[in-house]
Amino acid sequence: MNLEPIESILRLLGGLLAYATLGLVFYGVWRGTRRQAGRVTGQMGRYMRSPWFYLVTSAIYFGICFLGWIPLPFTVSLQAHIWMLAIGCLLYFPGMALTLWARLALGKNYFVSTGFGAQLFSNQQLVTDGPFAIVRHPMYAGIILAAFGSLLIYHTWTTLLFACFAPALFIRSRREEAALAAEFGEGWQEYRRHVPAFFPRLRRNQENISG
Repeated sequence: MNLEPIESILRLLGGLLAYATLGLVFYGVWRGTRRQAGRVTGQMGRYMRSPWFYLVTSAIYFGICFLGWIPLPFTVSLQAHIWMLAIGCLLYFPGMALTLWARLALGKNYFVSTGFGAQLFSNQQLVTDGPFAIVRHPMYAGIILAAFGSLLIYHTWTTLLFACFAPALFIRSRREEAALAAEFGEGWQEYRRHVPAFFPRLRRNQENISG
């Protein structure tokens, strides 16, 4: 069985989806730097509006992606290859779709953060609908799924690095939650009590959440 045509199509579709999501992320960052800043948490929160911060981090990110886009030195059987591709697709494409859905749901409330700091806007809104009614951090949940899926589809050093550093998003989420808790108080606490952080509950609470 020749997997190359199928694998090539899946990799192409995966790349297009990733670039579309990145485009929306960069657009959100560009628009966010033009809005009035609000609450800031962490030591690096003040850098979130600096163009130099994004130039440097983007150069490092794309440089690592380019230099590390080399196949990992391993071979597997055809059957294992099929399973890796299938599981990779089941993780990557739903993960990227969840990331894109969450980014669109945030709309003008989206802005970047890091594990060292987060910044809100002066008129920040607490988004609790769409994917945010399922988990509190759907973008990060989607990125984590996509990171491990990409490793199984592309199996390069770059995707291995993504998979290794994906759990760091748990740290970033704490920064954001600290800012949201300080900004929205009881509204955030009520939302937090009803909606899990990353893993959906099997039985969802049917009470309405306001924020």
